[in-house]
Amino acid sequence: MENRFSDPGERVKLNVGGQIFETTASTIRSQCSDSLLAALLSRIGHGSSPVFIDRDPEIFSVVLSLLRTGKLPAAYATAFSKQELLDEALYYGVESRLRSAMSPPTLLGIDASLAATVTPAVEGVPSAFTAAASDTSLWIAHGGNISVYDWNLSHTGTVRTHLDDITSICRVWPETAAVGSGTVAGLHFYDLSGGRCVGSTHWTDSDDPRIYKAHVAAIAQTDSGVFASFDCRHRENGVLQIDKSTLGVSTVIGRQNGSSAKFSVPEKLWWLPERGLLVGSAVQRGAFGCSGYIRIWDPRSGGVFWETSEPGTGRSSKLGDSLADVDIDVDDSLIFKVCFRSGDLGMADLRKLGEDPWVYMSDDNPGAWKARDGGYSIVHCYRKQVFVGRGGELEVWSRIHEKRDADPMRSESYRRNFVDKEEDSKRGVIAKIEGGGDRLFVSRENVEGIEVWESSSCSGVVSAD
Repeated sequence: MENRFSDPGERVKLNVGGQIFETTASTIRSQCSDSLLAALLSRIGHGSSPVFIDRDPEIFSVVLSLLRTGKLPAAYATAFSKQELLDEALYYGVESRLRSAMSPPTLLGIDASLAATVTPAVEGVPSAFTAAASDTSLWIAHGGNISVYDWNLSHTGTVRTHLDDITSICRVWPETAAVGSGTVAGLHFYDLSGGRCVGSTHWTDSDDPRIYKAHVAAIAQTDSGVFASFDCRHRENGVLQIDKSTLGVSTVIGRQNGSSAKFSVPEKLWWLPERGLLVGSAVQRGAFGCSGYIRIWDPRSGGVFWETSEPGTGRSSKLGDSLADVDIDVDDSLIFKVCFRSGDLGMADLRKLGEDPWVYMSDDNPGAWKARDGGYSIVHCYRKQVFVGRGGELEVWSRIHEKRDADPMRSESYRRNFVDKEEDSKRGVIAKIEGGGDRLFVSRENVEGIEVWESSSCSGVVSAD
């Protein structure tokens, strides 16, 4: 049907729940040309009675304000719940507009604050979690359950698995999680939209009957496959490459045995798509310090491309000060590690690895923090920022804007600041950090819920249900 409103500035009247609203055709069509409201323009004639819509006029006033300004009025947070607004946005076909308005601004660690805590209703202490980089949706494993939260951190469902506990979780398809357990052998794939297990993969070896009941320690996914490190009770471990289409094992790489730190199962895995390499790391923590390794494999040959064991040797490897945790900036091909004793942050270029590739970060902002000892520390790279959890404290190393085009391997290209406040650090030891969209998600040891950190310029943030 031909659109009767060729002039975008022409006024349009709508009767919503008995209340008359007047706007313009351009406001209705703005960025939502396929919405219900845009479709109604074809039914409204010049001078005809307003089209009646049997919905709540008060909530519609918020929707109309959203279309006019692209923002939500300040009063909406106390007047309506997030779910009420989402239901109306879905009805009118303007969900994308609402999502844009409710999403947090660009995540800047230096300007982030605690915005919400997402806590599952049952067994609220998370055992593992994963966040989607694209839409900030969150999957939380707690006990043998997986709770799903959408882009707005609204709970959309909980799946009860056949596992007693889930210790690792990875998103391998938009609605499918690969999960591992500390008590049940194998890697298991769950369709979270349907709430069912769609397959399992086990490590078996007909030539070695000892390979049985191997548990998954770490998972990484690629476009076509999944890598998972398996650990057997008799100190045998390896990384399996699994085909996504069949869930069958393509190959076993990095097979090793022994009880020393150098031969322990990889606790973390990363896939480097541009280079076609797989990175794994493991850290054993004890009363007198840490020891561990970083190892890079070429899955095509199954061989080791590069490796280092720590405590290492050499001047820049800080003899006797082993890594406490490792993470990788995949986009910039950089490895970051945090040292156990000193707490120093080191980085290495994946393209220029050698016997001793580490450069240690200097602090361009000494007045913003006081020196701290090392100890239990973790590191996470996200959007050219490096977040470090030291006990209960959270800090960020950010690229200095003036040096954005400079070599990222120059330690002075980064500046350190606290993300949290002193009272935040008292909530418990930080166990895991992960970025998703424009949010940072943080879990703490034996503490219920996942903390959600956003840039503090975001307005109207409310706690997730």
